[in-house]
Amino acid sequence: MTAPATPRAGARPITVGTLLETLRDTLQLETVSAPGADESAGLAREITSAEMSSPGLVLAGYVDRFVGRRLQVLGETEVTYLSSLDSGVRDSILGRFFSFDIPAVFITKGQESPPGLTRAAAVAGVAILRTPLKTNEFYRQVKPVLEDLFAPATTLHGSLADVFGVGLLFTGKSGIGKSECVLDLVERGHRLVADDLVLVARRGTDLLVGRGHELQRHFMEVRGIGLIDVRAIFGIRAVRQQKRIEVVVHLEEWNQDAVVERTGLDGVTASILDVPVPKITVPLNPGKNITVVAEVIAMNHLLRYSGVDAAEQFNERLIDHMQRARNQRALVQRYLREDDE
Repeated sequence: MTAPATPRAGARPITVGTLLETLRDTLQLETVSAPGADESAGLAREITSAEMSSPGLVLAGYVDRFVGRRLQVLGETEVTYLSSLDSGVRDSILGRFFSFDIPAVFITKGQESPPGLTRAAAVAGVAILRTPLKTNEFYRQVKPVLEDLFAPATTLHGSLADVFGVGLLFTGKSGIGKSECVLDLVERGHRLVADDLVLVARRGTDLLVGRGHELQRHFMEVRGIGLIDVRAIFGIRAVRQQKRIEVVVHLEEWNQDAVVERTGLDGVTASILDVPVPKITVPLNPGKNITVVAEVIAMNHLLRYSGVDAAEQFNERLIDHMQRARNQRALVQRYLREDDE
């Protein structure tokens, strides 16, 4: 199973205005504009990257390594430096700075904007936003939001449950019993994350987080019954908003001719957004208690995470036994060769 990175369903371009509305209260953001200028100018600019940086040497005239399409942050050092320059030099630097396609500029620590900054920004159509937060605190709070907005994402057909703290993603063809399995797990005290449609986002390089669609969250379709509200029936402890995907459990119909993993030594992985995830295929036949199997999968994953691998231990024990038996046979053969009476 391979899930490519695709734009989120119904996703709109991320603009400066969108970011402002998202973080206005958290970061105490306000727009700063030149007298008589339109305060909404620049808010329609599109943000194309989750990266943000300080201009640094650009303010000194070195622009060869400058990435202009990033959000720019002016801390106390940058503001103090610009304020110390002669007006002619400062206007020249700001003109060159805003000649790049900058989405927006943030001023931290609630500082007053340097002379000429708002005027140059208005000419370029770039919004200036100010926050009272210190620069490091501003970076710490805004970066996770940007990473989430720009995270590669996809949708998967399946059911996601939290079993003993392990995120199990159940996959398989329609009607195979994914929802019924998760419903049984919920009844046994585990938690539902999403049913039928799982929205997956990659955070960082190897972290996959799944959640349900906001319209169907915590609703489940049970064939023969219809839609049920898991939270209303089992309580708030039976659901959670999102969960890391750690194991893919693929359900398929029993086929006596199929090759089935018997030892667990040959690990199989599924690729989701270019992240390998352990995959376990469970063949279904009448009488199999898939719920208990799912719990064992989760507990076995926890054991492997803590360094205990049953398959590896058994394999090492078997190899050790075979080695000792071979050594014993070698001793017997040597004794017989040397026994010439």
